[in-house]
Amino acid sequence: MSTTPHDKPESQTEDRQDAVATGRAGHNGVLFAMCLSLVLVVASVSALNLALPDLAIDLSATNSELTWIADGYTVALAALVLPLGAIGDRIGRRNVLVAGTVVFGAASLAASFADSTTTLIVWRVVMGLGAAMIMPGTLSTITAAFPPEQRVKGVATWSGFAAAGAIIGMLAAGALLEWYSWRSIFITSAAAALVAAVAALLLAPDTRDERPSPPDVSGAISTAVGIGALVFAIIEGNERGWTEPVVIAALVVTVLAFTAYAWLGLRREHPLLDPALFGIRGFRAGAITVLVQFMAVFGFFFVGLQYLQLILGYSPLKAAAALVPVAVVVLPTSQATPHLVRRVGMKLTMTAGLLLLSAGLFVISRLDVGSGYLPFLGGLVLAGFGIGLSGAVGTSAITGSLGRGQQGVASAMNDTTREVGSAVGIALMGSIYGSHYRSNLPDSVDRLPHEAAEAARDSAAAGLHVADQLGARGAALADGVKSAFMDGLSASLVAVGVIVLAAAIGCLLRAPKTPPTSD
Repeated sequence: MSTTPHDKPESQTEDRQDAVATGRAGHNGVLFAMCLSLVLVVASVSALNLALPDLAIDLSATNSELTWIADGYTVALAALVLPLGAIGDRIGRRNVLVAGTVVFGAASLAASFADSTTTLIVWRVVMGLGAAMIMPGTLSTITAAFPPEQRVKGVATWSGFAAAGAIIGMLAAGALLEWYSWRSIFITSAAAALVAAVAALLLAPDTRDERPSPPDVSGAISTAVGIGALVFAIIEGNERGWTEPVVIAALVVTVLAFTAYAWLGLRREHPLLDPALFGIRGFRAGAITVLVQFMAVFGFFFVGLQYLQLILGYSPLKAAAALVPVAVVVLPTSQATPHLVRRVGMKLTMTAGLLLLSAGLFVISRLDVGSGYLPFLGGLVLAGFGIGLSGAVGTSAITGSLGRGQQGVASAMNDTTREVGSAVGIALMGSIYGSHYRSNLPDSVDRLPHEAAEAARDSAAAGLHVADQLGARGAALADGVKSAFMDGLSASLVAVGVIVLAAAIGCLLRAPKTPPTSD
């Protein structure tokens, strides 16, 4: 998977060769199997968000612990997807993908028996390990198996399912939570992993890099440590305070790890991910676009689903269904994006997508306790168009910047930016939401019994549960908890909306006008 920019002429020659054998069901079979595995990984990022209110009460989880339950999976996936993608390039992408489904399924089944937040976080991290084995093979198998003239369509379909998979996971989780506990989500995920493994074995070819590079252990360690330390610093910084020694140490480790990655990578003949690749304008623009898009999307799912359940009172299934308009908009928009790029160029398409996503976040940030669903829907649809445009064009920019011989690194970079964005988005929005929620709680919380007051400070779900137990006397507390929740929601959406807006301006100024091509 490791590569350098000067490999491009060789990979262009490879692109003129026939595609690899595609298995018994042809290209459609490959696309089905890889998108099924993709949905398994993406759905597991989002599905558990519906169960956060239940987890807050059942396991007495604080806002910080809820963030780690959601983010433990994503951090492991983001930190390990690069080195595990490199292993797949060497020994066979399908081989590693199928092994990943075994790890994922076993950890998911074990998580269903968790009786504490610590145990659940540990098993979520192991699930992330399995997901990191699965994820790189999905896109790189498509790009390696499809001929150049069909590759753009395959990538666009993959990108659409990457976004819609989150909604699919939430719908499935919502249906399960109507009749069963949160544990059923993990049992179902384990069964889905088995189905994905069988589909991959039957329908997909086992592609690999015919000239694998020597392993880059230092690159793998530095990127994994840097990503993990960054997310830890964001979550614990808002929870403990940014001047705490452990938080400062985590930030220092983050800087040192990424500095080591860049310094060592520029000096190695075959780095895990060549830092010089970021000198390619299309590659850089695509990476930034994908990163901020997923930062916004999964950070929003983490807090937005709680709005639907805690403020609007929706059941888990109804809350998931309320987000379906995103999938309805994203899939056709992703499919139409290649045609739009050909007409107006990559720069304008990429910029427009990020602007629409930012606008959607700002619209939702203006909601209050009494706003209801329709204003929320308006922001959701705007964001959906932005997700469809920016996701498809960002992924195409990354994969199109490199030839077929470099599709392992293109896929791994796309996966890494997605998952780093998701992990940072959940950490950032969850932390900003949590700190603003606690600071805006009413003074009446301090007059509650100690245990009840701590529960209310820990999470909005627990605060509303305490209010319910107080009967008529709890109405004022419930109003205060909901108001504090909306303050936290608004602050977190504005913060990420500003980041997406800055990325849109950067793309307008620096992204290439026309898309790079690898054929």
